[in-house]
Amino acid sequence: MNLYRSTVLVCGGTGCTSSGSHNILERFETLIQENGLENEVMVVRTGCFGLCEAGPVVLVYPEGSFYSHVKVEDVDEIVSEHLIKGRIVTRLLQKGSIDESGAVKALDDVDFYQKQRRLALRNCGVIDPENIDEYIAFDGYKALYKVLNEMTREEVIDTIKKSGLRGRGGAGFPTGMKWQFAYNYDNDKKYVCCNADEGDPGAFMDRSVLEGDPHVVLEAMAIAAYAIGSDEGYIYVRAEYPIAVKRLQIAIEQARAYGLLGEGIFGTNFNFNVHIRLGAGAFVCGEETALMASIEGLRGEPRPRPPFPAEKGLFQKPTILNNVETYANVPQIILNGWEWFSSIGTERSKGTKVFALGGKINNTGLVEVPMGTTLREIIYDIGGGCPNGKKFKAVQTGGPSGGCLPANLLDTPVDYDNLIAAGSMMGSGGMIVMDEDNCMVDIARFFLDFTVDESCGKCTPCRIGMRRMLEILNRICEGKGKDGDIEKLETLAQNIKNTALCGLGQTAPNPVLSTLRFFRDEYEAHIYEKRCPAGVCHKLLSYTIDPAKCKGCTACARVCPAGAISGSVKEPHVIDKEKCLKCGACIEKCKFGAISKK
Repeated sequence: MNLYRSTVLVCGGTGCTSSGSHNILERFETLIQENGLENEVMVVRTGCFGLCEAGPVVLVYPEGSFYSHVKVEDVDEIVSEHLIKGRIVTRLLQKGSIDESGAVKALDDVDFYQKQRRLALRNCGVIDPENIDEYIAFDGYKALYKVLNEMTREEVIDTIKKSGLRGRGGAGFPTGMKWQFAYNYDNDKKYVCCNADEGDPGAFMDRSVLEGDPHVVLEAMAIAAYAIGSDEGYIYVRAEYPIAVKRLQIAIEQARAYGLLGEGIFGTNFNFNVHIRLGAGAFVCGEETALMASIEGLRGEPRPRPPFPAEKGLFQKPTILNNVETYANVPQIILNGWEWFSSIGTERSKGTKVFALGGKINNTGLVEVPMGTTLREIIYDIGGGCPNGKKFKAVQTGGPSGGCLPANLLDTPVDYDNLIAAGSMMGSGGMIVMDEDNCMVDIARFFLDFTVDESCGKCTPCRIGMRRMLEILNRICEGKGKDGDIEKLETLAQNIKNTALCGLGQTAPNPVLSTLRFFRDEYEAHIYEKRCPAGVCHKLLSYTIDPAKCKGCTACARVCPAGAISGSVKEPHVIDKEKCLKCGACIEKCKFGAISKK
C-alpha cells in the first residue's frame, strides 16, 4: 500500500465541473506525472464541498489549504510552489481560511462551515464517489453488515422509529412509521423506492449526495429492503442529472461486483437488486404516487389515496418511498444508535437538514445544519448576507410549495413545525434569499407560473384554479389590477388547498398566500397606485430626469431607441412617458445619476 505525502481533492460536483474542474484535475495529473510525483501525491475527484460560490474548489492535505476560484493556469503554480516547494499559494486561498497568524484553518473553522454539521453530506467532498473502496474505508456497508448479522427486521424498524428521522423530501412523515406500515402488509413482493427527482427550482441537495456519495443511498435502500421484506428497489432520478446518473450506475456495478447487491449478500439469504429509472423532468413526478406511475411506464399523475403506497404502491405491491437525503442518514443511525441521532435537532425535528442556499446571497451553496438553527444564522453567519450591502427582504423556503418569510421572522428556528407555523414549510430544502430589489408580487407570480406549467392537469382545482390565479397576478403586475383581486386570490388559494388531489396541488398556492400575508402593501401599491415599489414590474415603471442633476450632455437622448428624450445641449432634458419603452438604456448611459425609475 502506497502512503502519499500529499492529497489533492478536486471538486467534481456539477457546479465546479461546469466551471472546468475536470480540466483542472487533468492538469494536476499531467504535472504530477511530469514531475515524478505520482508516488508522493494523490489526486482525488470528489463530490461537492458545499461552498459553490467559491468553485472550482481544490483542497490540499495535510495542510488543508482551501483554494477557491481555481483556474487551469493556476495548477502549475500550486504544483511548483505547494507540492514541490512546500509553500502555500496564499493568493488562491479562500477568504477567511487562514487565521490572524497566517496559519491555515481547519475546514470546520472556516466561517461557512462553523455552524454546520454534516451528516447526510459527511462523505461529500471527502471521498472519490466512483471508488467503492473509499466508501468502505469510511465505514461504508458496515451498517448493512450489522443489520443482516446482528439485528432482526423489527429491531431495524424500531431503531429508525426511535431516532425520530422524518422524511426530508417535503412532507416530513416519520420514516420508521412508513417502514412499519410496509412491513405489516404480507405480500409475495415488496418494493423499495428512492425519490431523486428533485424538481424544485434552485434545489440541488439530492443531486449533490448522489454525485458525492452514491453508495450511501444503495446501502440505505438495502437496509430498508431487509427491514420490510423486499428484494428489489428503484431509484427514480431525473435525466438532467447526468453526473449523478453516471456515478449511480458505477456504484451499482461496483456493489454487485463486491457482492453487496444481488444474491446472498454478506453470506446471508438476503437478496436485493436496484434499478435506475430516468425521469423526464416533470415536477409532479416528485409526488410519490405519480413517481410510481412513471416507473410503471404510465403517465406521471397522482393517484387517489387510500390505498397508500405501503399497501398498494409500485405495481400494486407494498412499497416504501424515501428521498435521497432521508436515506443518507440511515446507515449512521444504525451504526451510532438512535440515541445519537435523536440528540441532534429539536424535540419534534431530529437530526440535520440540508439546504440549497441561493438567490441574493453571498455564499451560495449547499448547507447542512442541525434542526433548530435559525434563519438568521443560515443567511448571515453561513450565507454571508446579501451582496452589495443590499437590505434583506425575504427568504423562500420549500420551493414552489413553500412560502416567503420576511425580515421580522429571521429568528425563526428552522424545523418542520416552526416553518409551517410561520407560513412556509421545510419542503425538500430549497432556500432562496431575496433583497430590497425583489418585487414580492412578481416572486409569487414566478412560482405560480412554474406550478401552472408543471401541473399534470388531472384534477380541476389545480388545472383550472391555479391558472385563474396566475391570470390575476399577471394583470396586477401589468398595472391592470382591480379592487377585489386580492380577495379573489385568497378565495381561490384556499379552495385549491382544500380540494386538490395531491400534496403538490394543495401547497401550490402557498407563495401567493404568504406574500399576501407579509407583503400585502406591495399588492395594494400595484393595484391602487399602479406602482411597483421595487421597480421590477416593467409596465408599472416610470422613468424621470431630475432637472437639478441633468447637465444636458445629450448622452441619454442619443441612446434612446424610441426618441422619447428631448432637450437642448447644456439644458435639462425631459422624458416623454408616452413614447418611453422603459428599456433602461438612458440610466446606464447617464454619468450624473440624473435619471431614476420608480
